[in-house]
Amino acid sequence: MSSDKTAIRDAATVIVLRDRDSRPSVLMGQRGAAAAFMPNKFVFPGGAVDAADAEVKLAAPLPAVCAARLDEDAPAGRGPALAAAAIRELWEETGQVLGWPGKWPTPPDGWEGFAETGHRPSASALQFVFRAITPPGRPRRFDARFFLVDAEALKSDPDDFSAASDELSHLQWVPLDEVRGFDLPFITEVVLAEVAARVTDRRAPSSVPFFRNDDEESLFLRLNGRAPGSPEESRPKRQLRIRR
Repeated sequence: MSSDKTAIRDAATVIVLRDRDSRPSVLMGQRGAAAAFMPNKFVFPGGAVDAADAEVKLAAPLPAVCAARLDEDAPAGRGPALAAAAIRELWEETGQVLGWPGKWPTPPDGWEGFAETGHRPSASALQFVFRAITPPGRPRRFDARFFLVDAEALKSDPDDFSAASDELSHLQWVPLDEVRGFDLPFITEVVLAEVAARVTDRRAPSSVPFFRNDDEESLFLRLNGRAPGSPEESRPKRQLRIRR
């Protein structure tokens, strides 16, 4: 029996940011015209979490505040698999390496190419900055966590895409002041506004926007809208309700 294509799957997306202090740019590529999900759109590298991602031993964990936000309104301990998926998708779709030098005993399925670079995945530079669930009625639905990382953390040449797969075409660094001229999904435009607001702030955010969609309504929430230690510390705070 085939799997339900409309079931919500965990996914991870990576926003690589460079030249923060001069002309900030993000790494993007274009999805194919035949893609079932967001055809022709310019997007950040990312994709669904694979079962093998949960088996990967990270060389360094996510920042503690990011791990805590990921655990809100989601199965506890999911953060490492999401971080691993983000690093794997970044490698597969762009050929960029985020990790530390190190050897693998035996890499899990799907990680062989990354292991051959001589690195183990490191999540210490990833910052959890956004979460969004695909609206109902789409051919694919994802619970996507967006991670921001500075290009300085890459162990590869940021201008070399020779190791990339063909899933994304026209890989390029897009200046934030030009990105609105590209064909972008709505949620990407929303996330870019968050990224633009964080260009001068290198700290991991303690509060993360969450765009949640279900059959009744769409909600803009925030994960951890309360001060640490308060009774509602881990309860999402509503920001905006959009009824359909």
